[in-house]
Amino acid sequence: MKINGLRWFMIGLVFLATVINYIDRQTVSVLKTAISQDLGLSNADYAAVQNSFLVFYGISQLVSGRLYDIIGTRLGFVFSIVVWSFAAMAHAAARSAASFGLFRAVLGFGEAGNWPGAAKVVGEWFPVRERALGMGIFNTGAAVGGALSPPIIAWLATAYGWRMTFVVTGLLGFAWLALWLIFFRTPSQHPWITDAERSHILDGAAPATAGEAVWRPGWGKLLRYRQTWAIVMGRFITDPIWWLYIFWLPAYLQEARGFSLQQVGFSAWLPYLAGGLGALGGGYASGALISRGWSVDRARKSVMIFGAMLTPAGILAMRASDPYVALGWMAVVLFGFQVWVNNLQTLPSDFFPSSAVGSVFGLGGLAAAIASVVFNWGTGQIVDAFGYTPVFLIAGVLGPLGLIVTLWLAGRIGSISIDPKEITP
Repeated sequence: MKINGLRWFMIGLVFLATVINYIDRQTVSVLKTAISQDLGLSNADYAAVQNSFLVFYGISQLVSGRLYDIIGTRLGFVFSIVVWSFAAMAHAAARSAASFGLFRAVLGFGEAGNWPGAAKVVGEWFPVRERALGMGIFNTGAAVGGALSPPIIAWLATAYGWRMTFVVTGLLGFAWLALWLIFFRTPSQHPWITDAERSHILDGAAPATAGEAVWRPGWGKLLRYRQTWAIVMGRFITDPIWWLYIFWLPAYLQEARGFSLQQVGFSAWLPYLAGGLGALGGGYASGALISRGWSVDRARKSVMIFGAMLTPAGILAMRASDPYVALGWMAVVLFGFQVWVNNLQTLPSDFFPSSAVGSVFGLGGLAAAIASVVFNWGTGQIVDAFGYTPVFLIAGVLGPLGLIVTLWLAGRIGSISIDPKEITP
């Protein structure tokens, strides 16, 4: 049996995993008030719990990127989803901030693998001109998961309590795992791929492709490339924007704008939905420009500039007296951020061969996690002392700053030249 357009089904599986990933991680954010009251957590305690997630998330980005490059995407996703699903369910047993933080750390270690794994799937299954769209589809899963989380989690918690909510959301990963094991293979191994689609995937591949399976540089060697630093610094500077809204938006609406849990469920999905549209739109836009004859360099950079320059809208959100107008400006922020980051996350496969994409992506993910840990810690301290406004104002300048640094380091976007001596026969 042969199936046309099999690559869209493969990225659909990754999209679904990403939705589940975000439902599992957002459960704590949506239920912050209830969990904090039950376990006696301050805002600083809550920040520490979330930082335990981010620390191990960052470590895992580095480890998982290398793991996926070694064992492949199929087994890599099996490892990641099993770890994070068990950890999500374990949250129900937490009785203190320490135990909650422990389960959060394991969740972060498992969930992080989804991103270098997804980037590697895109590099394996999509030609260069479609990779940003492929990244956009799976990144939309983050926004869809973020949008679905408030109403679903609020309903589950109201009906069954916060502990049982973790059990239910954690079970979703095991249902997905069955689909993954049945359907996923790489293009070279999949019995259902057509010859035409295999040729389409290879269209536009760099000449170095023939040697990429045996080019596996270490992290030190990868860090000698300025292109790696463009990805690392871009993620370092700008990822705290996303994590601010993921970890603190539901709490901000309840504590600063007076929303009830039900109101959060009804309205907090809007910025995340806008983020999903940004991921899809940003991926489609750069791919469409390339199809019209634009160079990869010009197309990627044009779309990245557009997205990054929308992120200061968070400053306007803090000035809005109407909470729903503020939500609208926050939607602009996440739309712009996803346009930006979707193309930024495509750069590893633009610059490097498939065998190094997971490792480069993991380095960027580690940098993003380090910055987000620091920013999240500062958020807990600042919110307890001064409220939410200062941290959203600070986040408003990170997008343009990250854009400037990334474009300066990246140079021209295109495949790097690999020394033939580094390729093992």
